Amino acid sequence: MAKADFSSPNVLIYPALKTGKLEVIADAMAREVITDDNGKATGVSYVSKEDMLEYQVDGRVVILAASACETARLLLNSKSQRHPNGLANSSNVVGKYLQDSNGTAMGGYLPELFGRKRYNEDGVGGMHVYTPWWLDNKKLDFPRGYHIEYWGGFGQPAYGFGMGMQGINGKYAVNGKKKEAGGYGASLKEDQRYFYGANVGMAGRGEAVAFEHNKCEIDPNTVDKYGIPVLRFDVTQSDHEIKQAKHMKETFREMMHNMGAVITWGDDGTPENKYGLDKPGYIIHEAGTARMGDNAKTSALNKWSQAHDCNNLFCVDGSQFTSQADKNITWTILALSMRASEYIIDEMKKQNL
Repeated sequence: MAKADFSSPNVLIYPALKTGKLEVIADAMAREVITDDNGKATGVSYVSKEDMLEYQVDGRVVILAASACETARLLLNSKSQRHPNGLANSSNVVGKYLQDSNGTAMGGYLPELFGRKRYNEDGVGGMHVYTPWWLDNKKLDFPRGYHIEYWGGFGQPAYGFGMGMQGINGKYAVNGKKKEAGGYGASLKEDQRYFYGANVGMAGRGEAVAFEHNKCEIDPNTVDKYGIPVLRFDVTQSDHEIKQAKHMKETFREMMHNMGAVITWGDDGTPENKYGLDKPGYIIHEAGTARMGDNAKTSALNKWSQAHDCNNLFCVDGSQFTSQADKNITWTILALSMRASEYIIDEMKKQNL
């Protein structure tokens, strides 16, 4: 089961290593992309985590796949005479239009499932239950949509978290007798057996709207332990995201009520707390910091994930997205990466790179 999921090492890196054409430099912190007098990328400088010294690797083509924010950090730190605003940033959009998935959640327990029969529900990602977006935004007060992910079942027992016990007040019945929730020893075991498998929860994952003012930029006063300037963030969630979270909470509440569930957490949505809207970066689906587009004045990359300002530089992670729907962006990243790779090979054969 350890290698059942998709992961970059198992699916991409290990097979590439077996070809004998890949060299991996581990424990290296990339500092910047090196360019020549003509503004072309010639390689990458990095700091070794082992000896804290700086090294450089050269390349005919440089491909960044460091994640949306780290790619932006590398580009903005890669200043030169030909790229005074940072590499691939003549449009001044690198770091801007930063977005993450919109989200909030709610959970509790189903009394109907108390003391349920045990059986094996092990599986990757829980119950594998999913509701896609199903409504018409023309009838709603926010744009874009969201999907719902569910969880529950026989997960690893834990007192409180995942059991719904933290929201149970007063007494409940075990074998026809009333008892207080909680305790330790035999009482704790009895609670665990009774509540095990009765928890239920749901989370919304929605599309945020891309705004230019939501950004990451180089902090002029702070560097990391390798001496590399770090990012600082300025992201504000709009009424679109807040109203979407409100709709999520209302939907969850209705579903929990109709299934006879007791809500123990997440039913705290108010305008003041943005209806429990997760803070930016919490869901870690960041995208948009080096957006692609046909116009070099308003985008950093073209349709091939290739920098407008530097034709042998490519960004193949979430940075290239202009929006990300409500779905996880991994598969689209993989598709765009394959597309860019085929383009690079073709252009190299034509001696264009």
